[in-house]
Amino acid sequence: MPAEPRPGRGWLLRLVIAFAFAQGAVSMARPAVSYRALSLGADESAIGVIAGVYALLPLFAAVPLGRRTDHGRCAPLLPLGVVLIGGGCALSGTAGSLPALAAWSGLMGLGHLCFVIGAQSLVARQSAPAEQDRNFGHFTIGASLGQLIGPIAAGYLISERDGAMARTSALALLVSAAVAVVSFTALWRIEHRTVAGSPSEAARKVPVGRILRTRGVPAGIFISLAVLSATDILTAYLPVVGEQRGIAPATVGLLLSLRAAATIACRLAMTPMLRVLGRNALLTTTCLLGGLICAAIALPVPVPVLAVMLALLGFCLGVGQPLSMTTVVRAAPAKARSTALALRLTGNRLGQVAAPATAGLTAGIAGSAAPFVMLGVLLVGAAGLGLRGGRTKAEEPAAGTRGADSAGRNKAAASSPAAPVPRTERPCENRNPT
Repeated sequence: MPAEPRPGRGWLLRLVIAFAFAQGAVSMARPAVSYRALSLGADESAIGVIAGVYALLPLFAAVPLGRRTDHGRCAPLLPLGVVLIGGGCALSGTAGSLPALAAWSGLMGLGHLCFVIGAQSLVARQSAPAEQDRNFGHFTIGASLGQLIGPIAAGYLISERDGAMARTSALALLVSAAVAVVSFTALWRIEHRTVAGSPSEAARKVPVGRILRTRGVPAGIFISLAVLSATDILTAYLPVVGEQRGIAPATVGLLLSLRAAATIACRLAMTPMLRVLGRNALLTTTCLLGGLICAAIALPVPVPVLAVMLALLGFCLGVGQPLSMTTVVRAAPAKARSTALALRLTGNRLGQVAAPATAGLTAGIAGSAAPFVMLGVLLVGAAGLGLRGGRTKAEEPAAGTRGADSAGRNKAAASSPAAPVPRTERPCENRNPT
């Protein structure tokens, strides 16, 4: 069967641009929500609950959206996600109570989920197998760009002087809604029709249990959960730590952006690092170092030292997301890759629900720095899983490749004058006794 034609890479550039603005809006809104919650009288535990609600709706919506994408088009989820992100940001800016703020934060999370499922499915569907690591790495650069710019913008807009935090955090949320709308400018000709999905009963009938039992999928989900939880808690709780240590919101924004810049540098260097270390060693090393650094953030270090730690942490955390996407896509059944990616996102959102709630409880008992120790333990656990993990079935040589290699070896053996010709059977042997 001839290989289906692959589109050019212009769609990937437009997708990265759109994702940068959508993620920038979310990354700007998340710390702004924390500061607005503080202005409304929230404590550390309440901020943990609000951060968890951001992931609550996506937790239930991910798999149905993935099922739909497996037998349909991916692109319609992108503008829907932008609308929900923008609406959630704007409504969070007008919220006057903590329950309302939590609800609109959940709407923002649902929009982010829609965008990410559609975008990841596009990358999986429109990338040749040999291009998946690179394309997923480039795709996640869009997220890192948004995470780089968003916190800086939020930090400069939000001011705590003279009791202005309620007003300035609302302004930051409204500006983040406008940033989300800019994503629409890049959402044109984003999906190549020749590789768009078509209705298939097989896609609907692949059980979730079978996907989760596939070798490579659980490891990819857990590593992604650990890395995203670290990023999420860092975004939500560094403002709280900054408040307690006397670090200004603008400085906190710069620190978060420094982490994102290091993540971009990591993803630009992904291909040579994979070539030198290999997938499992790279995942294990970065998760282990990231866990140790994350736990060290709990120490009351000076701001310059904290900046160095966050840069190193950002570089380590840059590996987990793109490689876990590729791992899940290659391991999953061919007709259920979007569903597998959705299950990975479900794991992410489960972590985003459980980790902030646990972090809030931990912070309420042991202080606002304690969640970083918890995340360090989680990342070290992910490193152990990466150390134990083997190759997925899709990372082994394909049948066609094995056949080609065998054919090449046979051809070389036949053309070599020194190669002995094996005797496959003895002349008098009866091969069919019946």
